[in-house]
Amino acid sequence: MSINAEEISTLIKQQIENFDTDIEVSDVGTVIEIGDGIARAHGLENAMAGELLEFSNGVMGLAQNLEESNVGIVILGPYTGIKEGDEVRRTGRIMQVPVGDELLGRVVNPLGQPIDGKGSIETSKTRPIEAAAPGVMDRKSVDEPLQTGIKAIDALVPIGRGQRELIIGDRQTGKTTVAVDTILNQSDQDMICIYVAIGQKESTVRNTVETFRRYGALDYTIVVTAGASDPAPLLYLAPYAGVAMGEEFMYNGKHVLVVYDDLSKQAVAYRELSLLLRRPPGREAFPGDVFYLHSRLLERAAKLSDAKGGGSLTALPFVETQAGDIAAYIPTNVISITDGQIFLQSDLFFSGVRPAINAGLSVSRVGGSAQIKAMKKVAGTLRLDLASYRELEAFSQFGSDLDKSTQAKLNRGQRTVEVLKQGLHKPMVVEKQVMILFALTKGYLDDIPVEDVLRFESELNVWVESNRSELFTTIRETGNLPDDGEMRAAIEAFKKTFLPTNN
Repeated sequence: MSINAEEISTLIKQQIENFDTDIEVSDVGTVIEIGDGIARAHGLENAMAGELLEFSNGVMGLAQNLEESNVGIVILGPYTGIKEGDEVRRTGRIMQVPVGDELLGRVVNPLGQPIDGKGSIETSKTRPIEAAAPGVMDRKSVDEPLQTGIKAIDALVPIGRGQRELIIGDRQTGKTTVAVDTILNQSDQDMICIYVAIGQKESTVRNTVETFRRYGALDYTIVVTAGASDPAPLLYLAPYAGVAMGEEFMYNGKHVLVVYDDLSKQAVAYRELSLLLRRPPGREAFPGDVFYLHSRLLERAAKLSDAKGGGSLTALPFVETQAGDIAAYIPTNVISITDGQIFLQSDLFFSGVRPAINAGLSVSRVGGSAQIKAMKKVAGTLRLDLASYRELEAFSQFGSDLDKSTQAKLNRGQRTVEVLKQGLHKPMVVEKQVMILFALTKGYLDDIPVEDVLRFESELNVWVESNRSELFTTIRETGNLPDDGEMRAAIEAFKKTFLPTNN
């Protein structure tokens, strides 16, 4: 058999043409220890902090401790299938979550995977869960109100778009209700909402989702949940996943509200991870960087400058206190990061004042900048009036002889407390809030029996809607208070038709 020289040269040429010089280099390590959701691996010298690593059974992990001889890895999923000696491989990617309009109306876990049984989410965009906060020059002052629909908040501690307002209080004082009602009130406010549930019972999250669905709020809301039965890494990641989803909308010029319910449970999950990673404990056994855990999250809330599109991301972090102690470690940390706090008091809650907002301890550091002019005018002295009423109320219990001015203050205070009460899932538009607060501050409620105040409010709003709707239109469209005389005339005309219960 003769060998043709031409055939040989053709074969060699083809081999040279098809020769691929790309060499795939992959960093592979070996698991040397595994337990409690934490793995240690040897041989990943080039791993980056926060990088995603893949175990041989497909489960992902997050590189956390980069030590001289090994890497501490937090496992994001079931760890029972991983054993000593298994391979672990670098991916070269940091933790990312899917983002975009496709997530609206869905319930997802902190990895962005759907858990509502409605099928997969088709989205092509992702964002890293850790990102730098907007710089000083990229921001502008908070000057646009975020209407919560809750009279006690919009009047006393207003929240602006781009603000970080802490909601703090003991368990079972109505913190979640404040957030849910605020989200329900955004239906016509051009606002996208993200509700992050951290460490809650799955039945509780299900009830909240059903409330959103019933009131039509799920259409503009994303629910991110890491349940009480989920591993600690998912509870730690949930708020970062939520804010990454929100940033996608913010950087596209939209307005976003993100609720973190609640950061106490995230701090506890982070403490668990840190102790398992053998990091040194500090105060209350929390690691030294627990302040940074929350500051790098909350600093990502901002009102962007017009050059950056003018979008905003408003953060409502929750912190649960023990026996009303707001001087504990995590509460003081978060208070120092945020632009004010709304303190919900259990004594007020159990005495029937709901929402149970303590006006003395609640503050908004943005203040009147986040209110429309009409609200600023009618609610200007309300905080001080309420605080002085609380003091007088305490003193008046000791003596029966009160002078006329003290008695008048007590009467006005009782009616103020009554006006600020609000039913469950009944947010109120700002023009109706302004109307009843005008009636209160101008003394039109002073002779109305306390038990009739809320009925007076609802009937007044119905009457004005039917007979003087232009007053509501003016407040809604211009943000200014209508002529003083017109407001007084409308309230006086309605008052003649109002019948107290005891008549």
